[in-house]
Amino acid sequence: MTQPIVLQIAAELKVRPAQVQAAVELLDGGATVPFIARYRKEATDGLDDIQLRELDARLAYLRELAERREAVLKSIAEQGKLTPELEAAIRSAPTKQELEDLYLPYKVKRRTKGLIAREAGLEPLADKLFADPSLEPLAEAASFINAEGGFADAHAVLDGVRDLLSERWAEDAVLVGKLREWLWAEALFQSKLMDGKSPDTPDHAKFRDYFDYAEPIRTVPSHR
Repeated sequence: MTQPIVLQIAAELKVRPAQVQAAVELLDGGATVPFIARYRKEATDGLDDIQLRELDARLAYLRELAERREAVLKSIAEQGKLTPELEAAIRSAPTKQELEDLYLPYKVKRRTKGLIAREAGLEPLADKLFADPSLEPLAEAASFINAEGGFADAHAVLDGVRDLLSERWAEDAVLVGKLREWLWAEALFQSKLMDGKSPDTPDHAKFRDYFDYAEPIRTVPSHR
């Protein structure tokens, strides 16, 4: 497990794998970053404090990612749903978030509204309406009424369709990834003083900078 991680960190830091391997062995042996930077330069061939801190952080992250990856693969395989394509996607997922996006449809979950709608036979209607926006939803829903399943009229059926489609889209790793990228690129972080609140109240005044504030999410500092 360690060797691919060593190669990846070496590529990211633009150093030789042997330098990374030496640092990993020292860290695993209990040495701290300051100690290695100051007293073990000969072992790491001169890795400095900044490089070692980045190496230490990436080592922990990538090891956790690798461990989680194996757990995800095992879980999906036990369900009998692990295809070669899915396995390849999971093994190539570069971040924990992307790994969890891929795993989401296969997580054991409670009985959701979408699952109840699917069990009541509403999925064909959801597929039909999504494929052809020109259809009249209420008219199409009439033939899917299932009182025993909890969908006693056409409006309830359409509520179930919305729940089903919402869950499907939320579990689409590609769609979620694109949406996340779009939000980071385009979304705004905004705040305004609530109606009826006085800007001169002492408890409110300390937040004056945010009474009418807007900033792209991508530029908001993490501490804010």
